[in-house]
Amino acid sequence: MSGIDFDLEHFRRRLLLLRRELTENAAIGKAAAAVVELDQSRVGRLSRMDALQGQAMSSEFEHRRKQHLVSIEHALERLEEGSYGLCASCGEPIAIARLDFEPTITICIDCASAQEDT
Repeated sequence: MSGIDFDLEHFRRRLLLLRRELTENAAIGKAAAAVVELDQSRVGRLSRMDALQGQAMSSEFEHRRKQHLVSIEHALERLEEGSYGLCASCGEPIAIARLDFEPTITICIDCASAQEDT
């Protein structure tokens, strides 16, 4: 792997731990996103609104959780392929601090900054 001089096993463990945590949190999100009962005799208007808001937030959390799981799987694939830690845009190594902050990141800070400027 050209230019990579950090412990890949450290990142593999972090990615596997993140994947396990997100998978375990799936049950919590599914329960919170369940259909809200709209029977006015059982639940007041504000309680229903709170429940609907909670349901929408849980649904968004579930969407983001699935996206993060996909990112983790792609990062694990890059580890296996030998391209983990290399910028997908320029091919240069991604800073270890950047990978420590977000181990699924695919581009270096310079390329990320360039994308923001466009």
